[in-house]
Order: sequence, then structure tokens, then C-alpha cells
Amino acid sequence: MSSYLNYILPIFYFSLVWAYGKAFFADQLWAKRAKTPLLIGTLTFHGLYLAVRTIIFQHPPVTTVFEIFSMLAFSVTATYWIIELRSHRKETGYFILNIAFFFQLASTFFIKDTPVVPEILRSPLFGAHVSCALIGYAASTIAGAYSFMYLMLYHEMKASRFGVIYKKLPTLESLERMTMTAIKLVVALLGVAICFGIVWLHHVYQNAHYDDPKLIGTVIVWMMYGFLVVARKYFAVQGRKIMILSIAGFFISIFSMTIINIFFSGFHKFY
Repeated sequence: MSSYLNYILPIFYFSLVWAYGKAFFADQLWAKRAKTPLLIGTLTFHGLYLAVRTIIFQHPPVTTVFEIFSMLAFSVTATYWIIELRSHRKETGYFILNIAFFFQLASTFFIKDTPVVPEILRSPLFGAHVSCALIGYAASTIAGAYSFMYLMLYHEMKASRFGVIYKKLPTLESLERMTMTAIKLVVALLGVAICFGIVWLHHVYQNAHYDDPKLIGTVIVWMMYGFLVVARKYFAVQGRKIMILSIAGFFISIFSMTIINIFFSGFHKFY
């Protein structure tokens, strides 16, 4: 059953992105009315898929890179929905949900079933570690998306092109505030994930070591985002510079989750 749900999920995400795109670029009334119900429907269906997969394989769907991609898609979408509810701004959905769509598309085509996993993956510490890390990486994704929107709007204004991007996106100041909120979430959540991970590492391994490339990569990502918070608060680094560094942080995060995890990681490889 989970395999059928897995292949239906990208259809939900494509429909969601299409509706948000039609509302943003074409100002279609039906799309404006349909996009929020589609968002809730996609989240509900994705939650059902994750629950079914967990029940069938008897472990949380976070044991392989492409299971994590699906969790990231869900986390990004859920985080965006919360932002939409709080801010009452729906203009940025097309850009953020596109990222969730591609995360889920990659997961759908490359995910592998893992009916048997090591017992250590059932630890509550492991669950807390992975949950905080995934939400942190979802916040990193959203920060990258807002930064991209900021740069798009910045270049549109600089070129005196006052088209749909200028009219529909929030102001540069609003986008910068939204980006910094997401960046602070990255720092907080990845910091907690690192702490839980170190405690769990000592719980599982008697001779724990800290030279695992994935751990080093996560610490580098955390330090980079921490530097952005400090630089903006104490050294007046802001605007375009912060946005470029935020996008760089997003790509480093993706590199840490994929290339490092697949080819270089040591104790983070459980499958």
C-alpha cells in the first residue's frame, strides 16, 4: 500500500505548486480559492503515507537519505503552512512549495524499502535527534527560498522592472525579516539536534568519536548560520550579503544531507 501512496504523492505536490503558481502569476480566482485546501489535503495525504510506512516497516521513515527527503518535503510544507497562517501572506508559497515538490519527487523515485533496521534506530534519543535536525534543515530550506525571493525582487527593482514579482512579493524588509526568523530556527534546532546526537552517540557507542564527516558537516552548517545571526546583530551585515550567505548555507546543508551522508559518513550509515 505504501508504494501506491508513494507514487501518488508527487501528483499532490505538483497540483499544489501549479495552483500556487496560477494564483501568483496569472491571478486566477479558482487557484486562489483552491490553493489552501490543496495545501491541507497534501499535508494530510503525506501524513497518512508516513504513518502507513511507519506501521508497515515498524520504524520511523528516517533511516535512509530518500526517506529523509520525504520527511523534509513534509516538514517544509508544514512549516510553510504555519507561516502562512501566522502571516496571512500566501504570495511566497509557489517558491517554497516547489522545493518540497522536488524533495518528494527525488524520494519517490529513489526510496528503498527497509523492513529490517538496527535496534538502535528505535531509541527515543535518536527520534529527538532526527526530528530536530529535519525541522532545522526544513528551516534552512525556507531561509534559502526567502533569500532567493529577496534577490529576485532586489534585481527587479534595480532594473526598474515593476512587474508581477514586484507587485506580488512582500517588501525587501519583510523578506529579510522572514529569512532571519528561519535562520534563527536553524541555529536553535540544529544546536539541539547536535546535543541530542552527542548524548545518543555516547549511549550507543562506548568509544565514541567526533570525526564522522556528517557530524562535522552539521556543525559547520550550524556555525555558518550562527555567524549570520551574529553578523547581522553586532556587525550590521544585512540585506543582499545576508541573502547570498543564506543561499550558500542552504546548498551546504543539501551537500551534508546527500553527498556526505551517502559516500563519506561513518556511524550515520545504518542501512
